[in-house]
Amino acid sequence: MSDSFERDEYFALVKSVADFDQRLLTVKGWGVTLSLAALGLGFQYRAYGFFLIAAASSLAFWVIEHAGKRHQMRHYVRIREIEVNQYRRAVGDEDKQMSSPRIDWSWQTAMHTLAGEGDTRGKPVEPRGKNQWYGRAGLLPYVALPHAITLAIGLGLFGMGVTGTLPNFTLGNPPAAATK
Repeated sequence: MSDSFERDEYFALVKSVADFDQRLLTVKGWGVTLSLAALGLGFQYRAYGFFLIAAASSLAFWVIEHAGKRHQMRHYVRIREIEVNQYRRAVGDEDKQMSSPRIDWSWQTAMHTLAGEGDTRGKPVEPRGKNQWYGRAGLLPYVALPHAITLAIGLGLFGMGVTGTLPNFTLGNPPAAATK
């Protein structure tokens, strides 16, 4: 495979990862909007059934975002493969230190460099190991939030409505005074 083709593929993958981020922000925005609207309607109409709708929509959008994040993470493997290939093809030590692209690799080594452990560019690049978060991407804070919060609030308020600890709340039919 030619270097030019591989680099084109690399930057197409980087763009795809960035595009996923934009779509995931859209999913998050819709999830928050629908969940908060349902919570607001629940209080407006004093109907705790809306709280269950808020919880269900939070869970649904959280699952969609989790699946999207997992699809995005699948690109990381090929991005790293291309970086390793470019590094291994470099002839001398100077070429290896300046081999590019290194976007994914630099993220892995940035923590060490920023912590003052020195420049890690000269260390060999290796393929990434097993991604511990792949199967649990939905638990990453930037995926789980704010879905987890609106899910908990919706379920908590629904539970309070079912047990009768929310005064003057009904399951779904708003009281006559609330509709006038």
